[in-house]
Amino acid sequence: MIALSLAEIAAVVGGQTHDIPDPSAQVTGPVVRDSREVVPGSLFAAFVGERVDGHDYAQRVVEAGAVAVLASRPVGVPAVVVDDVQAALGALARHVVARLGATLVALTGSAGKTSTKDLIAQVLGRKAPTVFTPGSLNNEIGLPLTALTATEETRFLVLEMGARGIGHIRYLAGLTPPKIGLVLNVGTAHIGEFGGREQIAQAKGELVEALPADGTAVLNADDPLVRAMASRTQAKVVLFGESAEADVRAENVRLTDSGQPAFRLHTPSGASDVTMRLYGEHHVSNALAAAAVAHELGMSAAEIALALSEAGSLSRWRMEVTERPDGVTIVNDAYNANPESMRAALRALAAMGRGRRTWAVLGKMAELGDEALAEHDAVGRLAVRLNVSKLVAVGGIEASWLQLGAYNEGSWGEESVHVSDAQAAIDLLRSELRPGDVVLVKASRSVGLESVAQALIEAGAGRGVDAR
Repeated sequence: MIALSLAEIAAVVGGQTHDIPDPSAQVTGPVVRDSREVVPGSLFAAFVGERVDGHDYAQRVVEAGAVAVLASRPVGVPAVVVDDVQAALGALARHVVARLGATLVALTGSAGKTSTKDLIAQVLGRKAPTVFTPGSLNNEIGLPLTALTATEETRFLVLEMGARGIGHIRYLAGLTPPKIGLVLNVGTAHIGEFGGREQIAQAKGELVEALPADGTAVLNADDPLVRAMASRTQAKVVLFGESAEADVRAENVRLTDSGQPAFRLHTPSGASDVTMRLYGEHHVSNALAAAAVAHELGMSAAEIALALSEAGSLSRWRMEVTERPDGVTIVNDAYNANPESMRAALRALAAMGRGRRTWAVLGKMAELGDEALAEHDAVGRLAVRLNVSKLVAVGGIEASWLQLGAYNEGSWGEESVHVSDAQAAIDLLRSELRPGDVVLVKASRSVGLESVAQALIEAGAGRGVDAR
């Protein structure tokens, strides 16, 4: 974070100083909410959770080097006391961002946010110092914590914004006002909470409404609900996609034998070829979104293409590919799942598994509301149409819908199986996997299927493993 004294921080957040012998003492390190992340110079934000009260760690974090605690009550050590720690954290982020000379890029969408954010960060990072959201810390706490890691040297700040209701993105954009706003897509993720795709579009479009007149809205030309957001912004509009009308587009899209996308990237200033290290054709749209942002910030087509071709995955459990010594390929995409990402992952599995036996180990897609049965059924049917060799549906009623869809589509019989939990899936796969098989593991985060992927990797001895 940029250096701020405790007196300055108290003034910014409207707090009172307690037990601070020297109000001029400066916070020079990060603002953290996890006591294990404290380093000398930190400010520790004490949140009260369901199981843990951060205030209980006040003495410990100061002993570990924290300059003070941002707290909602006095804690017996140097503290800035406020009524609402979350609101104070947001106010501090807003103050720091306003002082930076960095260009703020914000992105949202129903699917692909984290992968696209990682691509943007890697491309822009070649041009100038870039700070970006780690993992999926895209909510009212994670976003300001990320913004506060920026320093005077930061030139690009790339922030992922998530939403679970109307007004969430408007609030986040108010904390960290973007100059460039990117909307990837409007899908069915969290549709049970929103009530419909139109409501999701309303929420995602709050990002472009927050842009200034001299800003840029980067919109998906291939998604009608996103493209329609052009009417909701006063900013310049740049379109990306495979549509001929897109300003930044892909031509000659194909997959390599290993399932990695390749295409010809076209920008207003030139064209260049891209072959990605990531897996799955869905990454083409993500790459085009990143390219549109980078082009708007002055990078050439050749520079962008090279950066996209060399970019990897920065976040865990997202199409994370491990080759076991026995030739079994494990694709760990277990961080989360929605209908769009599930379909993309299955298509990637089919491409990677050409000439090989393929396994789809799938579980529940959460927060689909009344659409849950139909969407799980459709994913099971798609697995059959893509000629996936074996479907292992893991969990409760949603898993049974996956298996039923597969059975009704192709009368698979023994080709699909419903197991009760992750351990049952592990036992089945350990006994039946053969060298050369490709295994996709994917479900909503709450299912915890990453344990299946990890167990399969460990079963291959974990030595000589190529984890990409």
